[in-house]
Amino acid sequence: MKTYRICLLPGDGIGPEITAEAVKVLAVIGERFGANFEFSEALLGGIAIDETGTALPEATLRAAHGADAVLLAAIGGPKWDTTDPDKPRPEQGLLGIRKALDLYANLRPVRIFAALRDASSLKPEYLEGVDMLIVRELTGGLYFGARGREAGVEGAATGGGPGLRAYDTMEYREFEIERIARTAFEAARTRRGRVHSVDKANVLESSRLWREVVHRVHDADYADVELIDQLVDNSAMQIVRNPAQFDVMVTENMFGDILSDEASMLTGSLGMLASASLGDGTALYEPSHGSAPDIAGQGVANPLAMLLSMDLMLRHSFGMHEAADALTSAIEGVLADGWRTRDIADAGTLPQRTVGTSAMGELIIERLG
Repeated sequence: MKTYRICLLPGDGIGPEITAEAVKVLAVIGERFGANFEFSEALLGGIAIDETGTALPEATLRAAHGADAVLLAAIGGPKWDTTDPDKPRPEQGLLGIRKALDLYANLRPVRIFAALRDASSLKPEYLEGVDMLIVRELTGGLYFGARGREAGVEGAATGGGPGLRAYDTMEYREFEIERIARTAFEAARTRRGRVHSVDKANVLESSRLWREVVHRVHDADYADVELIDQLVDNSAMQIVRNPAQFDVMVTENMFGDILSDEASMLTGSLGMLASASLGDGTALYEPSHGSAPDIAGQGVANPLAMLLSMDLMLRHSFGMHEAADALTSAIEGVLADGWRTRDIADAGTLPQRTVGTSAMGELIIERLG
């Protein structure tokens, strides 16, 4: 029996609740498909700040590097919100672990479950044929560029006098663009063979380099894949105007962050959007929603994005494609039977049966069994 080591990062808010369901479901998958999952738990985000003073403790990095995969639930919350650049924020932990593991490619599948078509922000007829994959560069751009504040800058204060100036730098190097472009083109070859490369080349120099490198990689090695350039503002419009046109979308870090949240509403809820962060070593998997501190501890959180992130983990880190198919089929079946957590309770035409976090996990387990 193959053993897989998983580093669990429950994090903040609803994180521990949805992590508990993930562990339960993985235990059943292991029994059914002949695998043994070993878990270690570590701190990240707000809870890490409270207990260690930093959002990413060294012990967490050691645990992540020693695992076959990392499964992260959610981090953050108003308790740790601050504009003081000298104070730690939960997001620093997430950015830090991505950088430390060199997780340069974030994959966010946007898939419409038939039972949830009515939950989407768009009319059902606009969802026909929607099946897209957003490939987001994850370790470059504004989030990792030079930043800071300067005092006494002329014209920075109201009225034109001396004041503060803040800056963030968007920077990309050729190799960073090339490797994410290859990730997108390779993915497109297994799908419908089309890549939309999203940039802001009419304004930004980093986007002009992005477009040049993407085309160079395409023309040299992926001429069989259709490549379409699209400005980011147009992409934001097209996602709600004609989302079925997209197969694979590849873009830089901040654009991908924003567009993937927009695209999540096609599925009806952020609680349904999974993600995988990949590099050349240990990968990290996480739902795309936040920590939802307003419902933490109430037992009503939707665990399905966490379970769908496990689908990606089973495929990309463990090669357990049959198990991943069974998990997705179980989720589809439970939704088709009308079971819903509160965030998607008005979706679908079947009679609604609203359940909590743990009950939803048990329904998935029943289907898997």
